Amino acid sequence: MPDAQREISKALENLGLLPPNMKPEMAPLTGGVSSDIWRVSLPDRTVCIKRALAKLKVEADWQAPVERNAYEVAWFKAARAIVPNAVPDVLAHDPSAGFFAMEYFDPNEFELWKSALLAGRIEADVARSVGAALAAIHSGTANDPNIEAAFQTDETFHAIRLEPYLEATAGKHPELSEALFDLSRRTATTKRTLVHGDVSPKNILVGPDGPVFLDAECAWYGDPAFDAAFCLNHLLLKAAWRPCDVAEYLGCYGAFAEAYLNAANWEPRDILESRISTLLPGLFLARVDGKSPVEYLTDENDKNKVRRTARNLLLNPVTRLEDVAAAWKEELTK
Repeated sequence: MPDAQREISKALENLGLLPPNMKPEMAPLTGGVSSDIWRVSLPDRTVCIKRALAKLKVEADWQAPVERNAYEVAWFKAARAIVPNAVPDVLAHDPSAGFFAMEYFDPNEFELWKSALLAGRIEADVARSVGAALAAIHSGTANDPNIEAAFQTDETFHAIRLEPYLEATAGKHPELSEALFDLSRRTATTKRTLVHGDVSPKNILVGPDGPVFLDAECAWYGDPAFDAAFCLNHLLLKAAWRPCDVAEYLGCYGAFAEAYLNAANWEPRDILESRISTLLPGLFLARVDGKSPVEYLTDENDKNKVRRTARNLLLNPVTRLEDVAAAWKEELTK
């Protein structure tokens, strides 16, 4: 048995999920760059096992604290109390080993939203449901001192979000450095709600009861604008990859934004929308020139479209999400 499988078996024994000396069937799952994820068949059920990595699986040297694993579990539990159908059930957790076990979602019933979007199944209703569920989580944790105290993860959030996205990108664009660092500082010091930190179509399953959010290891108490901008960013980027579906992707963008902002009751809508709209261009540029570029934009011409749009919006900020979309649509139709 390979070392990784032996470690997982031992962790499952310690968690009380596996009888001693039993060798379960297990298979690695594809997923993010920051963890090892396995599907494990136990005597009574199939589970998903996750272990955080200290060095992320990207080309750049990207280190991250492994204790984020415990905060991911805490995010799942907090969010599940608000939207139980939109969050996995955590079955067991071993913080010392950096492992946790959660329910496994059958791919025959649950489709990764990213897979659907890249295949041309671009449904505004799905985007709307994601925006509404995210807003419910933000609303249910807003201005909660107990939640804030439980998620003191500023250092981790900086290490795996603000530095590799906004600040690393500033190093490649000196003329935008001030704007990007200002966004990083503003985000770091805005404390409103519990934040997921990686609300991306690759981390959202679409199932019979709506969306399910995965991969919450960036969990942080801070600025909800980050979550909204992070997800909207992906809907914009995919329009460059499939230009024939620009209208559909922008339709999803609009549906998400409308559902999210309509349910955002913890602060004035215009203030929240302004932070999302001004942060979005920074994240847009980061997915081309930061430490974690999206893998589906490989054409330099497409990357330059992103760079031009982001640069213009960073130097000439707008405060409405529809204006961000309009600037991107104009670039795509040139």
